Amino acid sequence: MVNLEKRLAETKKMVDRGDYFTINRARQYGKTTMLKALERYLQNDYVVIGLDFQKLSCRDYETEGFFVKALSREILKKEGLRESIPIEITEKLWGAYIDRDEIAAFQSVILAGVYDIKNLKRKFAEKEEHRLNSPWNIAADFLIDMNFSAEDIAGMLFEYQQDSETDMETEAIAKLIYDYTSGYPFLVSKLCKLIDEQIAGSDKFNERSLAWTREGVMEAVRMLLMEQNTLFDSLINKLEDYPELKELLRNLLFQGKDIVYVVGIRSMEIAMMFGFVKRVNGTIVLANRIFELLLYNFFLSLPEMQKNCIYDAALKDRNQFIQDGHLNMKLVLEKFILHFEELYGDRNQVFLEEDGRRYFLLYLKPIINGAGNYYIESQTRNMERTDVIVDYCGEQFVIELKIWRGNAYKERGEEQLSGYLDYYRLKKGYMLSFNFNKNKQIGLREIQIGDKILIEAVV
Repeated sequence: MVNLEKRLAETKKMVDRGDYFTINRARQYGKTTMLKALERYLQNDYVVIGLDFQKLSCRDYETEGFFVKALSREILKKEGLRESIPIEITEKLWGAYIDRDEIAAFQSVILAGVYDIKNLKRKFAEKEEHRLNSPWNIAADFLIDMNFSAEDIAGMLFEYQQDSETDMETEAIAKLIYDYTSGYPFLVSKLCKLIDEQIAGSDKFNERSLAWTREGVMEAVRMLLMEQNTLFDSLINKLEDYPELKELLRNLLFQGKDIVYVVGIRSMEIAMMFGFVKRVNGTIVLANRIFELLLYNFFLSLPEMQKNCIYDAALKDRNQFIQDGHLNMKLVLEKFILHFEELYGDRNQVFLEEDGRRYFLLYLKPIINGAGNYYIESQTRNMERTDVIVDYCGEQFVIELKIWRGNAYKERGEEQLSGYLDYYRLKKGYMLSFNFNKNKQIGLREIQIGDKILIEAVV
């Protein structure tokens, strides 16, 4: 378990102040774990009542009277609470909160769930007018970060290592897990569970210490993306339930544009509520690499995508790219150039700017499918440059996708890519340039930059 002590202490401060607040996070974000731990943490100072509204029937929600009776019934089921609660639950919570200096009321009320209060009306009246006014406008902001930090994960791995006598570099593995999950509790736990229970002891990782390596984490990521679980099923179902959410995420993945967060935009609020995205410096970005990979797999597997000629070309070519278990990225780029020019070489700039990246990823997918993954490096995502990081059977490839802006810009890009290779400790990098000049020279060439080799492909 990740140590929750700091989060519990900060939450207790809110309870001590008498705050009423909501904990709204996406599915399997640790809300129940947090509430259970908080109940134990507070029990020496307060009478704590833990309730699960999922246990109530549909009829209990039909009228206010039915709900009050059902709520009272659930509270009175708790052993030893009949004499501990000197208040009557017969009026609206808002009124009890306002009058609590005169009439006994709850010290603090915490509501937890995926839907926040303002979106409950939207949920229950989806086909009617979307009303966002909150019926519970007394809530204090709950700003405590429930994501696990790299340090949190390292602490958990350190305890695990002591129990299992695993010789792992805990900080490095914790950072790698964090890089893929951004600390999403379910994803962190799931990757660790896969490594411990399925990867350790397998043919490729026959010793436990071999599983707790970079290669073991990559194998866990691959396995996670190929399994069905309730979180992934829920996320994909939301894409079908909310067409505007699906369109937002498609644009975020493929167009490379910064999308500025605007309060009240329905698609953005839904994307944040269900955990698809987060806010960073005033823009929305995908919440973590795992979700990004999941969404790429989803969109690139849609029938309209797989009917694309570039996808068919990759299916026909794919057997020639794997040589002795290694991916030949140079050959991938070489073949992509030929197919892209044949299929799309006469298209205009607007087409290429919006679709060039998508077609390269579509070409790449069947080649590495089942044995590798790729993601977009968020720090370099923009309309002029995107870095694709490919992991294939323990090997890593960095491919910079960019729009041609002249030789000076190209040279700067080469320098940037060289620095990026230093970060990934690689000696070879790849650049795919989309050039709109009529007299362009398409093809492949190798460039020596210091101690690095850059393979540049131009279409």
